[in-house]
Amino acid sequence: MKNFFSLFIAMLFFTACFNQSEIRTKPANAMATSSFYDFKMPALEGGEMIDFQQFKGKKVVLLNVASKCGYTPQYADWEAFYKEHGENIVVLGFPANNFMGQEPGTNEEIASFCQKNYGVTFQMFEKVSVKGDDQAPLYQWLSQKDKNGWNDKEPSWNFCKYVVNEKGELTNFFASGIKPDDAEFRTAVGL
Repeated sequence: MKNFFSLFIAMLFFTACFNQSEIRTKPANAMATSSFYDFKMPALEGGEMIDFQQFKGKKVVLLNVASKCGYTPQYADWEAFYKEHGENIVVLGFPANNFMGQEPGTNEEIASFCQKNYGVTFQMFEKVSVKGDDQAPLYQWLSQKDKNGWNDKEPSWNFCKYVVNEKGELTNFFASGIKPDDAEFRTAVGL
């Protein structure tokens, strides 16, 4: 049984790593049934409701994040990207515990970890589920083509990225391994 479990974990890890360079782009004729701007979600610290209408006119990068993942050092990459481009491109972080329990902390513990270890200043939200039966409505919109008009890809691991344009339309999906210096990502956000 122990060998089976080890093989199963290895297969999960291989599958997650194998799919980390996936990139999807919105087709020109895709039409969404709703907008990114229809959402409001509670902030990580204080629980204040953040109305996504405030992001109109800017590109938005959404990350599902975790504190105990091999991709966790990307917090530093995305914080540097946000500091450089935050006037025009918003970065939003959504802690999720969907992948091997890699975000077990409370909202307070997550906030402390992000600040202490990476100095995160981009907007973080309360912990959500990004896949499965309890998937948050925002992530349903991001990963169901009948809602966003074209994409049916839900996060395959921590630190997947979705890009929303200035009109509130989902335009791109990037898997976990993509960082802000990736050429296709930079093209997607207009850099």
